[in-house]
Amino acid sequence: MLEPAYQADVVIVGAGVAGLSAAHRLTSAGVTVTVLEAAPWAGGRMSTEKVDGFRLDRIGQLLSTAYPELRLAPGLDGLVLRPFAPGVLLHGDGRHHRVDAPAGAGSARGALHAVRALASAPRGVPGIRPGSATGAAPRRVFRVLPGAGQGTGPRAARAGAARAGAPIGGAVDQARLGAALTRLANVPVERLLARPELPAGQALAARGLPVRTIDGFLRPLLAALLCDPALTTSSRCADLALRAFAAGRLCVPEGGAEMLPELLARTLPEGTVHTGVRVTSVATTSVTTAEHGEFRCRAVLLATDGRTAAELLPGLRMPDFHPVTVVHHTTDEPPRTGAALLLDAERGGPVAHTAVISEVDPSRAPAGRVLVSSTVLGTPPPDLDTAVRTHLARLYGSSTRAWETLAVHHTREAVPVMRPPHDLRRPVRLLAGLYVCGDHRDTSTVQGALHSAHRATTAILKDLGASGSMHRADPTPTAQAA
Repeated sequence: MLEPAYQADVVIVGAGVAGLSAAHRLTSAGVTVTVLEAAPWAGGRMSTEKVDGFRLDRIGQLLSTAYPELRLAPGLDGLVLRPFAPGVLLHGDGRHHRVDAPAGAGSARGALHAVRALASAPRGVPGIRPGSATGAAPRRVFRVLPGAGQGTGPRAARAGAARAGAPIGGAVDQARLGAALTRLANVPVERLLARPELPAGQALAARGLPVRTIDGFLRPLLAALLCDPALTTSSRCADLALRAFAAGRLCVPEGGAEMLPELLARTLPEGTVHTGVRVTSVATTSVTTAEHGEFRCRAVLLATDGRTAAELLPGLRMPDFHPVTVVHHTTDEPPRTGAALLLDAERGGPVAHTAVISEVDPSRAPAGRVLVSSTVLGTPPPDLDTAVRTHLARLYGSSTRAWETLAVHHTREAVPVMRPPHDLRRPVRLLAGLYVCGDHRDTSTVQGALHSAHRATTAILKDLGASGSMHRADPTPTAQAA
């Protein structure tokens, strides 16, 4: 039992990645911290279910190696990222077509060269260590390990991408797309945030790209990155998502989404995190709980999801949410797509994106077993399993009748909605002693959650007079998209 009169400098409500990251920043500055979590475990929505040796993410948002906060956040030094095969794999016209993001190409000619060079690209991906650089591409971070079997399917996909019938068009259209992504990768974030703001779907028409490229590639890609099939998200958030795609590599944490909060919680001082503690009210100098009475403190940081934050602070606006459903299957024979992220260019079914995730991260399946994870955005169809199997059979080009369904995870309030006008720097300091952070304060991504925690702890340390030990804050948010 916790002592009712337990005291700390800062009480953090919520043990998701935002709250745990904030706890690290505060403790590293010499501030005493208590983290209270209502659930029996830390991690919030970034959780992973274990079934017969499989590791099954409940939401499975896509990460990017271009997220700066994954490098800046204390406690994530041991994070291992498993990248997908470069770019994405599009299914259209009955074939697979690979589309890469030629980061570092400096012109349309360079982008065209990068697209054509796909046919001779080496198989596999070298490991990338923290602080290393690869040619002219932006600096990569973390330990990024190659996914198993990356050379299996993309070879055929590279050949398919050169055909004129590809969803993004012929060689000239591909060059224009490559040049646009290259420019976007090098645009300063402040310039992106100064652009006129529209719903992302409307803004795509102003990009100067062919309709075929927009509908066949950018729409399905952004839907996957933003978890928003209708593309009602702010165009500024969409630009940040495309920027991260162009500058880095899409990836997943080795061992499942839960590894981020697990690493953060594991490396905090012992006794910092208390689970199974329900907070009923907050004030500037105290937190009241249902189980253990009052916790007295000098400041309170609310690091819960948007709904809980609005319930504890009625003046706080509660966001809408995008629902996400993840369906996990296992099969004896892996589909021939390797470690690629597969999108449907024709959007002819409920699956927004799918991957043989055991090819990307072998730790997610027992030895010799195959794990296919597929994401459905929005309200799922009534007969979900049949609809998903039918769609996957077309996308992978093989029968799915013998596939075994391991789990179906439906999260009604998975990702906060970011419709325009969307403030990417919503205040984290409500008043002296009361602060709030989370993906609903920045962008609805892991990067946004971590960045809001960064901003909130900077404000707390300034108010407490302890900012001297604080890591320097990143002045601007950077987001993916999911």
